[in-house]
Amino acid sequence: MNSNYSAPPGMSDIMPAEMASWHKIEDLARSLFPLYGFSEARTPLLEYLEVFSHGLGTETDVVQKEMYKLVDRGGRTLALRPEGTAGMIRALSETDISPVNEKRVYYIGPMFRGERPAAGRRRQFHQVGVENAGRVHPELDAECILMLMDFVSRAGIEGHSLLVNTRSNREDRKPAEEFLKKHFADKLPSLCEDCRARFEKNIWRILDCKNPECAKLISDLPDLISYFGAPSREYFEKVCILLEKLKVPFKVDPRLVRGLDYYEHTVFELTHPGLGGQNAIAGGGRYRLVPPGTNKEIPGIGFAAGLERLIMSMKGEELAKPAPIDAYIVPLCQDAVEKCLVIADELRKSGFGAVSECECKSMKSALRGANRISAKFAVILGENELAKSEVLCKNMSDGSQSGVSLVNICQHIKEQLKGSA
Repeated sequence: MNSNYSAPPGMSDIMPAEMASWHKIEDLARSLFPLYGFSEARTPLLEYLEVFSHGLGTETDVVQKEMYKLVDRGGRTLALRPEGTAGMIRALSETDISPVNEKRVYYIGPMFRGERPAAGRRRQFHQVGVENAGRVHPELDAECILMLMDFVSRAGIEGHSLLVNTRSNREDRKPAEEFLKKHFADKLPSLCEDCRARFEKNIWRILDCKNPECAKLISDLPDLISYFGAPSREYFEKVCILLEKLKVPFKVDPRLVRGLDYYEHTVFELTHPGLGGQNAIAGGGRYRLVPPGTNKEIPGIGFAAGLERLIMSMKGEELAKPAPIDAYIVPLCQDAVEKCLVIADELRKSGFGAVSECECKSMKSALRGANRISAKFAVILGENELAKSEVLCKNMSDGSQSGVSLVNICQHIKEQLKGSA
């Protein structure tokens, strides 16, 4: 195959052998999140560019360097969604959301960022995320973090670490901003080019820089919490107390800011040592967004977890495997082909997985085919079976076989499966 036509860099095919693990994570989300009052919602892959540039912050790396942008035939500037929150809040702003009518939603789907591909970092990646929008309460922050920990625990992921911090609210962080300006003013020559620009436009972005030289200067900073106003310090203290009462293990990381401008108050990140440098498997926090074209300020708390990274973290755990087909129905003669289709249909209507072969096979080939697709039973129909209105049903696990009346095949397989359970 011409390599020019394989998947583009950073975008991967997900083939059937992998899908069971993806389904395990997705099915867990769809069964767990409703227990917390969340319902599934879906937004377009394409949004107006302003939805993200306005919401995420024009100085963020996502907006400046990583978004996929295009102009459609109507001259509209659009972007493939790089994350889920901004688009979901845009959608919720068109509902009756209010401080007394919160909305709890979750989503599952692909996101797009033009980053350099690496292990655990793709240009098309997939996230499962939640948004609890409309109200501001430390109890909701703690519950959101609890739900994330519940989610990864039920997924069988172990060895992770939860980091939490506060970004303060916007009104309480001015003294911290002034301190940062003074701290980095005489260090500008040592900062990278991006951070020198951030110093002028949005100094908080410096704290999210991954450049080694900048990271060293950042590590010398004192704890910024002491520079925040009392309301923000008290809010974060309450979140931490609630997490302790909920028996959620965590560590306060005063350097954690997350990479998007909409965050305020609580931010958190879940890391896993098995992922190397890109070790975050989930993250989120509290935010306040005003979707473009509206004057509707919407607060919320949420998180997003990368499906690729969740599945990588499950390596070493027993990953989900594709469920074997219950029955592989094979004709040994041409006259049996149509009947095999009918038998497969009847089995599926009774809740069994069934694959019908459309070509005549030999007995040896039939059994080889059953093994190839991991079928539990080979159901074989030849001239002799047609004459007696029955099938030969072979149990592939123990090799036993018997003639079974056509009208009893569903019941026979049901009893065999019950006996082997």
